[in-house]
Amino acid sequence: MLLKIKNIISFSLIIIFASNYAFAQKPSDLIKEVVDEASRILSSSDPVEAKIINLNDLAENNVDINRIAKYTLGKHRKTISDEEINKYFKLYKKYFLKNFSSRLIDYTNPEIIIVDENVINENFTIVNTILEATSKNPELKISWRVITKNPNKPLILDLLIEGLSLAKAQKEEFNSIIKNNDGEINALFKVMEEYIIK
Repeated sequence: MLLKIKNIISFSLIIIFASNYAFAQKPSDLIKEVVDEASRILSSSDPVEAKIINLNDLAENNVDINRIAKYTLGKHRKTISDEEINKYFKLYKKYFLKNFSSRLIDYTNPEIIIVDENVINENFTIVNTILEATSKNPELKISWRVITKNPNKPLILDLLIEGLSLAKAQKEEFNSIIKNNDGEINALFKVMEEYIIK
């Protein structure tokens, strides 16, 4: 009887492992899906407002916005109140989504080629791509930092454009705003709110 139970447990573990493996998504597949869907949205005949809504949905489903928010606030998250942190996270989500959609909305059909993926460790992978040149824009090397803690749901954490991290640049910008206003977090809130409503 004990042997039978052990066999059932072993079989169950194999099934679970196999299921997880079968549904695990490669980071490069995630990037391809995101790029293809963004291209479909941008090349559609939908009005601009509908495109922005669809792009924001795409970002919410595939980008770890909360983790980026935490990173970009940097050391200041240790010196502000819980109420201010909650306000920051709410503002940051709106700020991020507007920034994301506004950067893409003028593109009609971006052509991105996946070059390779570099597994840093079990939690992070870099997917290297090339944004093909057009008559108006040069070729760009874009690397996507993907968090893979949950292999069934990898999420985008950062973009490096020609080696420059967007998350790091934003962190430095936010730090500069706070620092230049005597460490006042409300100065950052004001900048974010003005950007969101304009």
